[in-house]
Amino acid sequence: MYIKDLSNFKDNDVTLKGWVSNKRDGKGLVFVILRDGTGLCQCIIDSSKVDPGVFENASSLGLESSLILKGKVVEDSRQLGGFEVHVSDLQILQLVKDYPIAKKEHGVDFLMDKRHLWLRSGRQWAILKIRNCIIFSIHSFFQKEGFVEMDAPIFTGNACEGTSTLFETDYYGEPAYLSQSGQLYGEAMAMAMGKIYTFGPTFRAEKSKTRRHLSEFWMIEPEMAFFDIFDNMDLIEKFLHAVISDVLEKCSAELEIIGRDKESLRKSLAKFPRLTYDEAVQIIKGEKDVDGQNSIVSLEELLKNTELKQKELNAEIEQREEKIKTPGMKKGEINFNQNKINQLKNDLKDVEEDLRNIPQWIESAKNFEYGNDFGGSDETVITRLYDSPIMVYDWPHEVKAFYLKRNPENDRFARGVDVLAPEGYGEIVGGGERETNEALLKEKIIEHDLPMSEFEWYLDLRRYGSVPHAGFGLGLERLVTWICKLKHVRESIPFPRMYGRLMP
Repeated sequence: MYIKDLSNFKDNDVTLKGWVSNKRDGKGLVFVILRDGTGLCQCIIDSSKVDPGVFENASSLGLESSLILKGKVVEDSRQLGGFEVHVSDLQILQLVKDYPIAKKEHGVDFLMDKRHLWLRSGRQWAILKIRNCIIFSIHSFFQKEGFVEMDAPIFTGNACEGTSTLFETDYYGEPAYLSQSGQLYGEAMAMAMGKIYTFGPTFRAEKSKTRRHLSEFWMIEPEMAFFDIFDNMDLIEKFLHAVISDVLEKCSAELEIIGRDKESLRKSLAKFPRLTYDEAVQIIKGEKDVDGQNSIVSLEELLKNTELKQKELNAEIEQREEKIKTPGMKKGEINFNQNKINQLKNDLKDVEEDLRNIPQWIESAKNFEYGNDFGGSDETVITRLYDSPIMVYDWPHEVKAFYLKRNPENDRFARGVDVLAPEGYGEIVGGGERETNEALLKEKIIEHDLPMSEFEWYLDLRRYGSVPHAGFGLGLERLVTWICKLKHVRESIPFPRMYGRLMP
């Protein structure tokens, strides 16, 4: 019997097995919030309706104690899931005392060190349930679209996008690298199957500690024969619409748990704006408005409002700290104000971080040099102006991967496309049309200082039955981070691997 199925057993006796997520005591009552991996349920132990030993056991429970309980399912619309259980019997499997993650505020480093336990919290549970929904939706979409799932190797003998961010390993006495992308192999498989997708772990040895970077992450990389860049963009939009729709339909409760504004996600079901690199640069630099909004002006207004918010928060914190010093104040009121102070201080941390970032965004936007790739600040500046993801295509070829096709109408540009998520989240998809001309591809391999001998097999794809083809790569964790509106990508994967963290 699982909590998720309680609605099917109204007014019936059930047996539940799980862990204590929360507990509070009342006069002659113990209220246990039980979790079993499928959901949460309030379970009430009434001293007048159970044996004294059962009530004593219930009273002794600490957070994360494991137990088996029996009781009657009672409908109550006020409770999570609409039902609660009135307990008749309870068996403790393990009594836990002093669970390391308490109700008090913990620092991020502490929580990351205890990630194996932090996963049990309601918020982390909801995030990973949404991640699971996204993964299932991805597979469903591509299978319905006639794609064949194929597996690219994790050990590779060559780089896909340069050697500077590769993890090198010893492969029977020869150097090999952990894959940074399955895309080159995807091209080979697409020439056999027509439409394929890979879904596997990839690795980037970037010594970066930004909120967007992981060293190990999961990539979805479709590759399609007889597709050009515009076919590619159509597919990306259809794909993301399908995933977002599935999350909104199947994870409504989980989105509420993490406080995600579902209306914001629904706006991303609209058609994605498509901008050339030139148009995007004009918007970033404030030379072109979006629906009456100017990037520089809106950031300067945001800075003023954030400074005002900082003053308001500091004033309220000071006011409440003075209030709890009042002699004779009841304990409940003191606790209420202290909890409010803690919440305000957390809000203040976010505001202070914004005050550090916004001036950098303004400076970056004003001084952006045409021809550069977009950095995190540039992506934030432009995506703030849109309610849905945007597609930026036709990039200067110097800043894109060697395998992208040049625009036949203007060879200064490569037929690449980046999809930037709204609300300041930035790139979640990178892709484009592939170069099919063997001579031009060789030039780019030399230009990127890559070993020609390692790419002979890849050049064979241009020698034997070459066709127009395109594809893209989507970073699963970045997609989860945006859909859940997380502050940091580390919460989007069960056990994050990033610069400076290998445990637990």
